[in-house]
Amino acid sequence: MVASIGNLAITSSDVEQEYRFERFLDAEWPPPAPTPTALASAREHLTYQVLLTREENPGPADKAASEKSAAERLAALHKEYPHPEDFQRALKELGMTEAELLVRIAQQDLLMHLIDERLRPAASPSDDAVSEYYQSTFVPEFQKKNGSAPIPPLPEVEGGIREILLQKRMNELLDQWIEELKPTTNVRFHTF
Repeated sequence: MVASIGNLAITSSDVEQEYRFERFLDAEWPPPAPTPTALASAREHLTYQVLLTREENPGPADKAASEKSAAERLAALHKEYPHPEDFQRALKELGMTEAELLVRIAQQDLLMHLIDERLRPAASPSDDAVSEYYQSTFVPEFQKKNGSAPIPPLPEVEGGIREILLQKRMNELLDQWIEELKPTTNVRFHTF
């Protein structure tokens, strides 16, 4: 056992399967040998999935939307493998059927929807934060990469900057939320 969440145990084989699943979704097959850091990351992902799954209560419309999104992602994933037989071989080596894969992808989509719904409103950056990022980060990085090329005005890049800041803040809020959930379910990590 490498983690426990209440009465639920996460085993090293669960973590290795999660690592392999993540590599499969990235069309990185066969997966490279996992590093200790990669396994720790997979363990965290599994823990977060369990914690957040307990928080979600999707309605029929959410489930239908996630199933549709999963089917689209599966179709795109097929295209990431050079040949259809490569995809099927990797799926078989992963130990999953396409139906199981669809369920797993739909579950991920539901979790992403929950996170987005819960955190996006609180993560919206202020105009001042956008302006500050433009001046302190965007402009210097642009000049470093592009030399004397004209710097795009803020209105042209504002949408992209807002999204960068939004995602950064959502990640911070997600980390806080997970930390708040851990004590309520007695989460413990154990050494591999």
